[in-house]
Formats: sequence, C-alpha cells, structure tokens
Amino acid sequence: MKQDYLIAGHRIRVEGDRLVKAMDMLDGFAVFKVETNDEPVCRFRTTTTQAPTLKEVLYRHENEGVVSCFGYYSGGYAFNMILPNNESLHLWMEKKGSTVYFSGNLTPVLLRFACWIAYGVATASLETVAIHTSVIQYGGKTVLFLGESGTGKSTHTRLWRENIEGAVLLNDDSPIIRIIDGKPWVYGSPWSGKTPCYKSESYPLAACVRLSQAPYNKIERLKVAQGYGALHPSCPPCFAYDDALYDSISSILSSLLSTVPVYHLACLPNAAAARLSYETIFGVCEK
Repeated sequence: MKQDYLIAGHRIRVEGDRLVKAMDMLDGFAVFKVETNDEPVCRFRTTTTQAPTLKEVLYRHENEGVVSCFGYYSGGYAFNMILPNNESLHLWMEKKGSTVYFSGNLTPVLLRFACWIAYGVATASLETVAIHTSVIQYGGKTVLFLGESGTGKSTHTRLWRENIEGAVLLNDDSPIIRIIDGKPWVYGSPWSGKTPCYKSESYPLAACVRLSQAPYNKIERLKVAQGYGALHPSCPPCFAYDDALYDSISSILSSLLSTVPVYHLACLPNAAAARLSYETIFGVCEK
C-alpha cells in the first residue's frame, strides 16, 4: 500500500500498510493527498529493522512528558520521541538519502511531529523550510506574523480577519516557505497547531512582522541583520545544530530578506494594531 502527498509542491510517498493507515488518522493530511505515479522527492517507509542508536544528540526537548531527541546515527540523521511509559517512535535517514524510515509507536501524538521533522530534513536542501508563525492571505499575497509563544500571533491574525475585509487565515502554526526563482512563496501545510486550518494553497510573500506586546501600537521596518534575527528563531530549532541544515535555512532567509520587508510591531491586542500593520505593509507594496 502507498499514498502520495503534495506538500509545498514536494511529493512525499508514504509506503507500507501500517504507516499509510496511521497517516490517515492524522487531521489535515487528507487535503494534501494526490494520485499520481510521478517520482517523489522523498519516501516515508516503515521497517521492522531495529532503529539505529543515536550516536550524538544535537537537540533535546521535552513537552508534556514526551522527550524528543534529534541528532546523528552512524549513517545520517535520527530522531526519537519517547512517551512517559517508555513507548517510542524512531525515524532515521541517510544524510544524502531520500528515504525516511519509521519504527515503533505510530500514535498520532507522536507521528504528526515526527512527519514534520522528516519533511523538514528531506526538503531543506530544496530551499524549503517550515516557519513557526501565523499567516494571513490578503489580495493574493501573504503576511507572516512571528513571535514567541504567547505574544499574540493568532490574536493578531484574528484581528486582521475581523477588521480587514478579504483577509483570511492560511495557516496558524507552521506554514512552509519555499524559494522559487529567487522569491519566497508561502504554502499551507498539514501542521497548523491547535487551529484546524489545512489548505493546499500557496501565495507570494509580501512581508514578515515580528510581534511584541506593548501598551501602544508602533511599527518599524527592520534592517537586514535585524530581520534575520527576527526570522531565525522561528525556524526549526533542532536544525540549527547541523551545518548542512543550517546552511540551507540561512540561504532561504537570505533570499527572503533580499526581496521582502521585515517589520517589528509593538502592539496592543486591538483593531488599531491590525489596521496599522495592514496599512504599513500594503501601502509599501502598492507603490
């Protein structure tokens, strides 16, 4: 059994009855299913082979009792997720390979994030990266709103939808940026956090806005170095510890910064803040 998914223009082929059925249980992925015999850029495949030992841990994270580790095994990249009861999911792929192997517990709470890691590693060299952000589509273009958790990304995009006619949400957690002919495009993805917004759509990027809370509304355009600092923390943190993955992300951000303005918006959670960012961005873009 096999099933293809088209995510940000990249075809991923899922192979094996167990993995195909497990993917069918994940919210959001059905929108990205395609039927074709075209060659995929990557294959996700289950195996009964014992997972390789993680030789070097580059990044470790714990969330709600689930411990995740990303690093190297002897042949390439490996990623493990371990539940409090010690059940685990493992994936690995050769550094220059095109197949990601999965083994262990394929429960949705683990598999969704594991697929995000697998997709990110497999497509990083293809000028593609997932960004932790909430993204609005307006007038055939997109705006990324970035910030640490709790700074109001989802609130600000909601205010756009409530106060700016024609503004719609494309993704609320992890849209995908892809550089095409030197310019950044933003794609909807199967990963949208707690907001079920799964759209197989893409639009050119108009601007990026880094948010911070303040007792006033003020927006300013950032210089290129500042813009890099505003964007980089929203890229996959575990990829920053591998030279090849980091170089790919840096190249993507460099292309983005050469063509798209980045702003910092210190703001209140009100309609005036949404109108300020809207008028600043699309006033610039329409000149």
